[in-house]
Amino acid sequence: MRRAHRTQRTHRTRRVHRTVASAGGLLLATALACTGTAYAAPAGVPAASTASAAAADCRALTGAPAQAQAIVDAACSQIGVPYSWGGGSIHGPTYGQDYPGGGPGAHDSQVRGFDCSHLVQYAAWQGAGISLPEGSWNQAQWSGATARFSRADGLAPLQPGDLLLWGTNPSNLNSVHHIAVYLGNGKMVEARESGTLVMVSDVRMNAQYAGALRIVGGGEQPPANTKRFMTWGTDVSLRPDPGTARPPVGTLPRPTAVDVLCQTHGEVVRAEGYVNDAWSYLPKYNAWISNIYIDDPAAWLPGVPNC
Repeated sequence: MRRAHRTQRTHRTRRVHRTVASAGGLLLATALACTGTAYAAPAGVPAASTASAAAADCRALTGAPAQAQAIVDAACSQIGVPYSWGGGSIHGPTYGQDYPGGGPGAHDSQVRGFDCSHLVQYAAWQGAGISLPEGSWNQAQWSGATARFSRADGLAPLQPGDLLLWGTNPSNLNSVHHIAVYLGNGKMVEARESGTLVMVSDVRMNAQYAGALRIVGGGEQPPANTKRFMTWGTDVSLRPDPGTARPPVGTLPRPTAVDVLCQTHGEVVRAEGYVNDAWSYLPKYNAWISNIYIDDPAAWLPGVPNC
């Protein structure tokens, strides 16, 4: 049996480079995201004590379906993690980007944490296996939403796990610049701005509040005994066998959530600066994908059995 291995770059480095490349001009747009009043611990109270108290307060405050509860739990698990502009992924905090406008975010490339949209993306993925797009404005317009609520609806119809939105023009979801996870009873968990920590806040029903969306309760259920992962890259080939000798049976045009049944050692693949002989079987497609294109730090996927 050949041992799967990677070379040259770490997987996390690849993901960061890919995110920066794919974001391109969107990075400047995200400069407007996640702004608000800076958070500070009360005078005389250690920051660690404040973070512990905030973590205890971060929970679903009204009843919610299991998927929604899991999203809240995932978001609340990051209480006390620093805000970092452009930071975070579905796997957890990452170093961000230096905010071009200066101020507290001028050195966020040295801060390991989350911005608002990556905290929401992390919570949706880790909690419920829901793959949200990058950027708060894209998340606001996500086609997989199972319900939408306008600013006129207020908070009454919302449940924990719903995503709250703020935009410069609340009637235009493309202007959304901040997003947070609702806890119930007028509370939310958010990554607010540089210089603060992931925190519980009162929902700000101000002039920029743009409503909310629900992301649970829809979509097909994953096949039994599978584990969900994200892919990366564009036009990734799916093969009829764990190798490249036969033509692809399909492609994944963009990063996609896939359900892996099992994995095996097959043809050695050299691509994207990596070498790996591990392949995963995707029952939905009745096809195989090289593990190089599975977005996980491990070359041999954890928790996935041998085929």
